[in-house]
Amino acid sequence: MKELGRHFIFELFGCDPKALDDIRGIEAAMERGAVESGLTICGRVFHRFSPQGVTGVLVIAESHISIHTWPELGYAALDVFTCGAKTDPMRVFEKIAELLRPSSNSVVEMKRGVIGGSQQ
Repeated sequence: MKELGRHFIFELFGCDPKALDDIRGIEAAMERGAVESGLTICGRVFHRFSPQGVTGVLVIAESHISIHTWPELGYAALDVFTCGAKTDPMRVFEKIAELLRPSSNSVVEMKRGVIGGSQQ
């Protein structure tokens, strides 16, 4: 069976609250991770909430990368959906983790668009 894409859901706990509120740092880390992953950035939207928190999306030719942060809880949710076999979505996570320095994390990987069968 072949899948059309992979969808990673990363949860980062115990992160640096200041880094979770650093919109420029988060955007730069996501972009570095995307480039190092072999992904093609097509567009971006980032927003800083008042009094704190960041949400952002990189639209990539291969699908999307998104993040939402809760500095007051030391938590970030990162979503990386890619199509194509020649990319390394884990690089995005690594770059974000370097910035946010989580004390723990969880990763779920889903195969998207499984051709020739269903995912159980």
